Amino acid sequence: FCDIGNKNRVLSYGIAGAVIFRAVLIILGVATIQSFEAVNLFFAAILLFSSYKLFAGDEEESDLSDNFIVKTCQKFIPVTDYYDGDRFLINQDGIWKATPLLLTLVVIELSDIAFAVDSIPAIFGVTRDPLIILSSNIFAISGLRSLYVLISESMSELEYLQPAVGIVLGFIGAKMIFDFCGYHIPTEASLAVVTTCLSGGVILSLRKASSEERDK
Repeated sequence: FCDIGNKNRVLSYGIAGAVIFRAVLIILGVATIQSFEAVNLFFAAILLFSSYKLFAGDEEESDLSDNFIVKTCQKFIPVTDYYDGDRFLINQDGIWKATPLLLTLVVIELSDIAFAVDSIPAIFGVTRDPLIILSSNIFAISGLRSLYVLISESMSELEYLQPAVGIVLGFIGAKMIFDFCGYHIPTEASLAVVTTCLSGGVILSLRKASSEERDK
């Protein structure tokens, strides 16, 4: 059993690690784009594929024991079956083993890296300023720490948010291709599309949830 204090501790460590990993990825991304402009097409392909996956509607695994990242970590890290307070490692029969708390932290970090594969290219599709890219990522990740409870409880009600994100990723991927071909879409227009799609997805989801609640 993982109590609230340990959840907050893991989230804090996870966010700190995510900021570091994303900073490294952003620096590498900026350097790569400045040297090889054609890498934008690769980023665009990632976004278009991510958009397709969101519209395909593949459900995430609800049983974390069957999660690919969890299984992979367990192959390399011996893990106990129980939590031991706030400890990440314990000595069991002379063998150092990780507790599920450490496994949770590792999963958070690896999951963030996986999400960064499409989120960071998406930002490059809007701006190339490394300061804006890095600061926006830091603020977004830091905000998730405070919004964790709200997000975890409300995501099930936001039915149309996933397709809205899919539209955003598809749009930004297409924008990157247009930019590479010499057809520039203004940043203001891009932000307007992103804002409209995301807010529209949230509003439609809430309206549907409210309508279903009234019909009960």
